[in-house]
Amino acid sequence: MQFKMVYRSGKRCLQWWFSAANCEEVMKENQSASGGDLLVFAQTYAAYHGYISIFVCIFGIVTNVFNITVLTRKHMRTPVNLILTWLAVSDIITMLSYLPFAMHFYCIYPADANKSTEKNSEGWMLYMIFHINLAATTHTVSIWLCVMLAIVRYLHIRSPTKANSMRLQRIKQSRYGILFIYVSSALILVPNYMSNKLLPDVLPDSNETIYVLRDLNLGKNDTETMVLINVWIYAFTAKLVPCLLMLIFGSLLIYNIHVKIRQRRKILQISGASSLRLSEHSRTTKMLLAVIILFLLTELPQGVLIILSACVENFYDQVYLLLGDVMDIVALVNNAVNFILYCSMSTKFRETFVHLFCNFHPLRRSEDSGYTLTDRLAKLDSHSNNNENNHHLHLLQNHFRKLSAEHRIVRA
Repeated sequence: MQFKMVYRSGKRCLQWWFSAANCEEVMKENQSASGGDLLVFAQTYAAYHGYISIFVCIFGIVTNVFNITVLTRKHMRTPVNLILTWLAVSDIITMLSYLPFAMHFYCIYPADANKSTEKNSEGWMLYMIFHINLAATTHTVSIWLCVMLAIVRYLHIRSPTKANSMRLQRIKQSRYGILFIYVSSALILVPNYMSNKLLPDVLPDSNETIYVLRDLNLGKNDTETMVLINVWIYAFTAKLVPCLLMLIFGSLLIYNIHVKIRQRRKILQISGASSLRLSEHSRTTKMLLAVIILFLLTELPQGVLIILSACVENFYDQVYLLLGDVMDIVALVNNAVNFILYCSMSTKFRETFVHLFCNFHPLRRSEDSGYTLTDRLAKLDSHSNNNENNHHLHLLQNHFRKLSAEHRIVRA
């Protein structure tokens, strides 16, 4: 009861704010004017959503399997890659769950089809609830893994790993963090699981029993307390708070990587292989920032729409539900494009993938360095600065110094 009173007080405050800004009437006019266009768009897109989402899911499942295969190689074991691996696992679960849902409710029985005992059977509607709860959990896991990704990368740039034992310790800590995110995401969404229920209904023509989801009545005075708790918890813990943290640590990440690049260029006066290493280090950070930005573009608007659905009357029915398919496909695309980002922005990931899946000729030993491709991948670890890499870097620097001295002697 207290929560409901607080909710209604907050709702009145929001309504007063809209009225004070003289935009309440404008909002109603815009809703009535654009509601028809939005409905037409939603109905038109729904006819294609099932087929588009199935294609995206199949592509995303295959590419995320590639991601897991590459990121779990021995020379790729770093805290960041461990997080990206379990991010791929969460994305695969989401898309595997979405495939039967899209096939049944969009392809076999189109979204605009009338309710029937086949489409709205108890079994398929129970699967819909299972899919809704599972997708909410995996999305929560993914967005908090992205927050953890930003924090771990920021800490690495602030204090790079200088020993192999410290790198292993950070990998162990990342495992505990990932386990905590998976477990806590499921526990914190228990109100979400409890609010989704099936209700029996009767078809007027045939008197046959079908099953439908219970109406949540969001944005109305008779909304149940459990539904309100679920909406606010989900909006803040699974959308707004992680997005805010990603913005903070993403900004710190951008600032610190620029500082580190300037410091290395001034102190080391790097050239050749060391500059290649720094370039790969920078590309890796930019790749992770691209992943973070995609999550922000996907999840932040959803969080805002959820809050508006709970506070603005009829917003849930007239706007949120009509944008449901669009939000779904945007989230699925976000789950599927990471492989493209990794290949385009990480030399180490790309070379490992080519070595595993596109190796049509035996590896040749480099005449200059004496290392095979596997050795080179093991050496160019952009996420850790252990003693072996430092030793290799010193050898390369000494080699360049000798070449420079010989060049000066020849010129003299």
